[in-house]
Amino acid sequence: MTLVIGLTGGIGSGKTTVANLFANYGIDIIDADVIARAVVAPGSEGLKAIVTRLGADILLTDGQLNRSKLREAIFNEPALKAWLDGLLHPMIRQQMQQEISQANSPYCLLVVPLMVENQLQKMTDRLLVVDVSEDVQIARTTSRDQVDGIQVRKILAAQATREQRLAAADDVIDNNGDSHKLRGEVARLHQQYLRLSEKPGRN
Repeated sequence: MTLVIGLTGGIGSGKTTVANLFANYGIDIIDADVIARAVVAPGSEGLKAIVTRLGADILLTDGQLNRSKLREAIFNEPALKAWLDGLLHPMIRQQMQQEISQANSPYCLLVVPLMVENQLQKMTDRLLVVDVSEDVQIARTTSRDQVDGIQVRKILAAQATREQRLAAADDVIDNNGDSHKLRGEVARLHQQYLRLSEKPGRN
């Protein structure tokens, strides 16, 4: 079995940047966000079930899921979120497991934004947390997504706290600094994970 490194962090922490740096070493990246979009793509069982429940009005003209309409529906009917989670989460987990089993690199990176919240670190051998201060999270997210600080704080309140993520972490990357320091941290961890992947019983 390939060594599985979980990668997580709060909004605006730089998870994608870190994942891309590992990808530069030829490491297979399994991204939960990409899988979550795939399980509701046109023609998927996930999307068919959503249309059966909510009707064809939940689709855009090109057949894609109308995400803003779905968010509105969840807001108006809270029980719908539990139904959706029950439908989609098993599909997402199954696809993640499949991609892990097909990984060819010495270790793979499983990138899940809400890893700690959904206790998905159980699928990993080690958990790597990208950590930044709340001020940095707010500044980066407002700049990137063109939203105000109040909205970002609401998102932060719905996520695990820094303390909860750090308590679950085996490894931590401090991403408050510059890109040069970040590249050095990734290089160090890459070597560490290569050594761990070579341990007896891993191949």
